[in-house]
Amino acid sequence: MESLGTMVGFFSLKVKEKVILIQELSLKHSAEAHGKRGLRTPESFGLKNGAYRSVRSMVGAELKEGVVHFSRHTDSGCRTLLRLHRSLLWLKLMLEGLAEGPAVDGLYKTPGELCRDAYKVALAPHHPWVLRQAAELVFLALPDRRYFLQVVCVQSQQEATPVLHTIIHALTLVHTQTQRILAEHDMLELP
Repeated sequence: MESLGTMVGFFSLKVKEKVILIQELSLKHSAEAHGKRGLRTPESFGLKNGAYRSVRSMVGAELKEGVVHFSRHTDSGCRTLLRLHRSLLWLKLMLEGLAEGPAVDGLYKTPGELCRDAYKVALAPHHPWVLRQAAELVFLALPDRRYFLQVVCVQSQQEATPVLHTIIHALTLVHTQTQRILAEHDMLELP
């Protein structure tokens, strides 16, 4: 994502920060579960059987421990995952647009238009006005469609479509499963 420019790089950095936060929460939880014995095996970090080994196990552990609050902001893994989940939807919608053929007039939507359309559905409803306005500036500054196609290592729309459909399929599987788990626990609107 950094290759798409400074502003997109900023959003990519925010995603990385969220992933790191969940990793840190996992390590903290595992350290507390194993005490301060200094274990350094994958099991001691919770990678095989710890509370953060899956979305479902993390949600269950954080609910059990009272880490998730439904009325105020906390740095829980569930809240952080929800933000990542919304970003994943944005990416999926944008790539679906990139995979589409041209409009009736024979023209393709620009990446800026695709990003704006996806943003309005996935992220804008959860962002304050100032951030929504900043996003509009980013959409105007995005490179052209050819550049986006090169990022996915293809030279033409025809080559891109099957690659994009493979990526979209994988994103859809992850998004659907995460959506189901978050919805089961009424976590789709955490503050």
